[in-house]
Amino acid sequence: MRVHKLTFAALAVAAGLSLTACQNDDAGTGQSDPSSTSTGSSGATASPSGGGSDSGSSDRGGAKDSAGTSSATSSGGTGTAAGTGSNANAKVGKCRTDDLKITAQDGTIDGDPDGTVVVTLTNHSGRDCTISGYAGVDLKTSAGSLSAKRTGQQAGSAVLKNGKSTYFPVNYPFNKSGGSGVRVTGLVVTPPDETKSVTLNWPGAATLPVTDGSGSPVKVGPVGNAGQGG
Repeated sequence: MRVHKLTFAALAVAAGLSLTACQNDDAGTGQSDPSSTSTGSSGATASPSGGGSDSGSSDRGGAKDSAGTSSATSSGGTGTAAGTGSNANAKVGKCRTDDLKITAQDGTIDGDPDGTVVVTLTNHSGRDCTISGYAGVDLKTSAGSLSAKRTGQQAGSAVLKNGKSTYFPVNYPFNKSGGSGVRVTGLVVTPPDETKSVTLNWPGAATLPVTDGSGSPVKVGPVGNAGQGG
């Protein structure tokens, strides 16, 4: 019995030692896991705090870099936009009716077979603009409105600098019929590519000869040519 008791006691001690060893191993494993969890947690927690600070700073730094890049890009974009705006400003637009001061004066030279009225277009818009082609020209007369025909001359394109002027001619026949003719009461001018008109006093001869209705006796030359329209 003593032998059995000793054996049981020895087994109990061995079991106790084995259990302690297991517990120590478990504790070590447990410590090891938390330790790794802690590291992991520290890595995970560190994301918002320690490592997260680094990571966050790196993220924030990245965001800053990104923002910086974005800023730079945006700056570049702004620069480009400004450049584009600047280019847009630099890109010359068409001369509009409101951009122009329009006047007319008699330009007939002694000996000319026909009369000439010179229409002056002065750019007072504060910016440069382009103008080309033919203006619309109508004469108000005692017999109604009379539209001028284009001469067919080549129409060039030009930049009209702010404060500068360009011209075009309106040619009409003298009334040599001996009759009262058709009285001219006004001149209506519509700049090229525009729909808004201005009405001016007619500075030419007071009357036009009566026509047979086969066509307008009045002709308009292209902008940029102040001579006879032909």
